[in-house]
Amino acid sequence: MLRLFDADPEQFDIVFCANATAGMKLVLEAFTARKGGFKYRYHVDAHTSLVGVRELAREATCFSSDAEVETWLGEICADTFGLFGWPAQSNFSGRRLPRDWAARLRGNRPGWYSLLDAAALVTSAPLDLSDVRAAPDFAVLSFYKMFGFPDLGAVIIRKDSADILLSRRYFGGGTVDAVVSRSQNFHARKVDSIHSHLEDGTSAFHSILALDTAISTHKRLYGSFSNISRHTFSLFQVAHALLSELIHGNGRKLCHIYTSGGHNSSVTQGPIIAFNMQRADGSWIGYAEVEKLASVKNIHIRTGGLCNPGGIESSVGLEPWEIERNYLAGHRCWDERDVMHGKPTGAIRVSLGAMSTIDDLIVFAKFLEEFYLDKESVSLALQGPIGKPEAVVESLTICTSPGDDGYSPANLVQILSSRAEGSRYLQVNAGKFDLMGLLGIGSGAWCTWALG
Repeated sequence: MLRLFDADPEQFDIVFCANATAGMKLVLEAFTARKGGFKYRYHVDAHTSLVGVRELAREATCFSSDAEVETWLGEICADTFGLFGWPAQSNFSGRRLPRDWAARLRGNRPGWYSLLDAAALVTSAPLDLSDVRAAPDFAVLSFYKMFGFPDLGAVIIRKDSADILLSRRYFGGGTVDAVVSRSQNFHARKVDSIHSHLEDGTSAFHSILALDTAISTHKRLYGSFSNISRHTFSLFQVAHALLSELIHGNGRKLCHIYTSGGHNSSVTQGPIIAFNMQRADGSWIGYAEVEKLASVKNIHIRTGGLCNPGGIESSVGLEPWEIERNYLAGHRCWDERDVMHGKPTGAIRVSLGAMSTIDDLIVFAKFLEEFYLDKESVSLALQGPIGKPEAVVESLTICTSPGDDGYSPANLVQILSSRAEGSRYLQVNAGKFDLMGLLGIGSGAWCTWALG
């Protein structure tokens, strides 16, 4: 298994667990057992699970940029004990972070350990651990994100850094050689290998056995992860170009793309595109609506907070106080309140993999063009003030679903454009219709509309 990552079994060990998050918790158990606690530093691109480590740290700091990490790593300090966590690839934007941080941390801050979240990276690129001097102390990943099956994760541990894990207090079945229940609190932990010390209870042996089939099938289909990396990065470049070319009739771009890793190298960018969309008048299109309609068209995308709070804050432009305000107003990261107070509460994410094709990208681009691109120039006279909930658009003609006689006009109505809550509804006859989308609510009817 270690050879899949070019990791020498003499230098590394692997501990199986439920998923990448469970791997982080396993490492965390050892650090919280140390007297005096530990300091924690993490990158703003960290997955939610990596952010959560801070709650058990004595002191925690989030680095808001690579530059802050570089400055910190450049300071030589050996009098503290801590853990530095970061993702190999952002699960929000696909940006791939520098590969030399583990080695520099080990050289300048010998009291610190490195925790690499490799879960997003290994879905489409190799994790190279051939240089033990540059490898992270602990790398976590999920095999089901690599192969689809089995449901299993792992922690890859650099043996020279494994002693810290021996401070873990909890022990489960299979991790002890002897234990006394009634008195003295005696127990003897297994010490013959790292994984025997950490894998509590019965291992998921069915899933572990299935890994051999998953790896061999994957290799037969795709050859190597290097092949997948080249394929998916080429698709990323095409997808980025297609989305960038979607422009409304008045010159405003449809897609506001949050990619920051560059478009020319798979070293700095993975096959993920995160974006939101704007109408021709500049107002935001809610991502919840896009996901629903995409599902109808058999297109799978992910929307919302994407389990990456730092990515939402820095890319979408939400300040911490705005996120708290939205929460107090009832918003949750999984709900449909996708635009609040004139700003998106999340984003749309397109993830490309080994089985993605050019045809997939063309279908998606045509989907956005058909349903969201306004090729007609929008009259400025019809545009209300963006982001102001009191804006009113008058004289809107609503048409019900077409029948044998075509579209029949309904009554003119005056609607309140409540952009602050991300919804624009009007009452027509039997039910509500969402002007942001194409799906009827209440009556279940489809509708179109025209300004007039």
